[in-house]
Amino acid sequence: MTAVMRRFHARLGDKDRYPLPPREIVTSVVPAMPDNAARNTAIVAHFAYGALSGAALAPLRREPAVAFGVAGGAGIWLASYFGWIPAFAVLKPAQKHPAPRNAGMIMAHIVWGACFSLAQRELVKARWAFDGGPIKDRA
Repeated sequence: MTAVMRRFHARLGDKDRYPLPPREIVTSVVPAMPDNAARNTAIVAHFAYGALSGAALAPLRREPAVAFGVAGGAGIWLASYFGWIPAFAVLKPAQKHPAPRNAGMIMAHIVWGACFSLAQRELVKARWAFDGGPIKDRA
């Protein structure tokens, strides 16, 4: 997701190339935070939000198809940018942001969803590698 966001942000026109939503959210919530701290906090907070979103989706399907992940990613975008973010006056709703930025953010969430479903399937398949048995690497 971060790779998609970085690439589409670089292609935005000058008037649309302001900080991406994770940074805007952090700056909205903690306006006095220094730039470097805000940037780093935005990266960590966005990663954590993605992890929590994945944890919320994971119980819904044990081995989700990519289509499920894509729908989940799009749903997270909708619930965030038309839901809680404007409801708490953190940012304007998505329809008030430039279309190219929305398109990039939607694509990033779709990629996140596809990656989530592939990672979830792999984690389920890898469970046997973490099963019980004697511990051989004790000091």
